[in-house]
Amino acid sequence: MTRPAKRPTSLPLAAWDHAYLWHPFTQMQEWEEETPLIIERGRGAYLIDTDGRRYLDGTSSVWVNLHGHRHPQLDRALTAQLRQIAHSTFLGLTNPPAIRLARELIRLAPKGLRRVFYSDNGSTAVEVALKMAVQYWQQIHPSAGPKQSFVHLKMAYHGDTIGSVSVGNIDLFHARFKPLLFPTHQVEPPYCYRCPLGRTYPACEMACIEPLDTLLKTRHRDLAGVIVEPLVQAAAGMLVAPPGYLARVRALCTKYNVLLIADEVATGFGRTGKMFACQHEGVTPDLMAISKGLTGGYMPLAATLTTEAIYRAFLGRYDEWKTFFHGHSYTGNPLGCAVALANLDIFRRQGTIRQVRTKSRLLTRLLTPLAGLAHVGDIRQCGFMVGIELVQDREAKTPYPLERRIGHRVAQACRVRGLLLRPLGNVIALVPPLSISPRELTTMVAIVHEAIRETTEAPASSL
Repeated sequence: MTRPAKRPTSLPLAAWDHAYLWHPFTQMQEWEEETPLIIERGRGAYLIDTDGRRYLDGTSSVWVNLHGHRHPQLDRALTAQLRQIAHSTFLGLTNPPAIRLARELIRLAPKGLRRVFYSDNGSTAVEVALKMAVQYWQQIHPSAGPKQSFVHLKMAYHGDTIGSVSVGNIDLFHARFKPLLFPTHQVEPPYCYRCPLGRTYPACEMACIEPLDTLLKTRHRDLAGVIVEPLVQAAAGMLVAPPGYLARVRALCTKYNVLLIADEVATGFGRTGKMFACQHEGVTPDLMAISKGLTGGYMPLAATLTTEAIYRAFLGRYDEWKTFFHGHSYTGNPLGCAVALANLDIFRRQGTIRQVRTKSRLLTRLLTPLAGLAHVGDIRQCGFMVGIELVQDREAKTPYPLERRIGHRVAQACRVRGLLLRPLGNVIALVPPLSISPRELTTMVAIVHEAIRETTEAPASSL
């Protein structure tokens, strides 16, 4: 009789990880010197490692999980679809889950978005939007000349593929790849805590919009689009734009005949207290990239939504070559689309958006005491997206040198207490699952409070 294979324990798994894997955004020399945390299971707001230890998922597994791990309805959606088919190509074919999901997304999206183009992740959704914008201008108004450049904010992050990196501006991530990138234009972001114009909100009257106005006025004939993360620049450190900023950007794009591309990869699906962040200011972008929360944290899936006017610019006879020649092997994957449909159904049945608004107010109250810590410079919050910026000197707003790794040390202190976080440099990012209970949320913020206090108030020599 054949014995069942023995389940690997943590020790050989850790050795195999060190021997064979290369992790993203990770200094592997340090990784190989540490015992990796191996997550084996999840339940609700918790992740569970191979030794059975439980950790609150303070980043929603890097901003993707919405309704908790092992949600019964999402589990059922996946297994039900597996009984039909896992995947078939979307090139020249279609499938029921992809059709139904597109209809649901248009129903929920900002008014005026009418078409859905599927891809695999946030970076590819942005790539699709950039390519659509350039080809649109070529086909709708070729006599106007080449509108093929883009405007983005400084400190922007829109993904890691070459096109999305070209419209990004985080030097630590992007500087070494500049020879591969296409040229773009950039303007200062609405970073009120460290205003690049030296102004103070609201007395500044949103002066940060003026450079964009000037650039569009002088260069709009060359510009295909402006790309922004609406309301929150997430990877930049959870930078929250002042109210009205997004609407002003929309107005300028309309005035100067430039497409507005909204990167809602991080901000979409309830994170800000609306289904999509653009809806806070009644803004409809010309193109909108979505991913992360699209499947509730279960499957890789992305989409680029656009208007009927942009879609129709690609229609024509075969020999006119107006086709959008872009696609992916797993475009419109039925498994991903099926679980995404279940994800949206949970929003409806459980009133998720309403609950997020209520719990966001609780989160604001819980965060208030952190402002009294000596090295907390700024607390930024938009719904369930929080950035706590740590500073060496609060009065002077002096940042910690990155080599001090203060954010990493705070995250380590949180991990010891049962909370997993992924800092953004000196910014502690807190992005809990939307389904987290008030009690779990209270525990999460209490751990962050204690970890910051312990880490930042330790003697300098120990840092």
